[in-house]
Amino acid sequence: MEMPEIVKEQILEIRATGETNMFDLPVVMRMAYDREFYDLVIFLEEHPKEYVHFILTGE
Repeated sequence: MEMPEIVKEQILEIRATGETNMFDLPVVMRMAYDREFYDLVIFLEEHPKEYVHFILTGE
């Protein structure tokens, strides 16, 4: 599955805060929800493996 650009942007915005380990999915989901990044919340629920792949490789 191709990750939507909006999801990539939201991931990068959360990562830029430096507030959490990006592999701590429950915290990332909470941060996304608090910022109203609902596309990312849904993506994390439905495609956690693709998310981890993006964090590891940037692809």
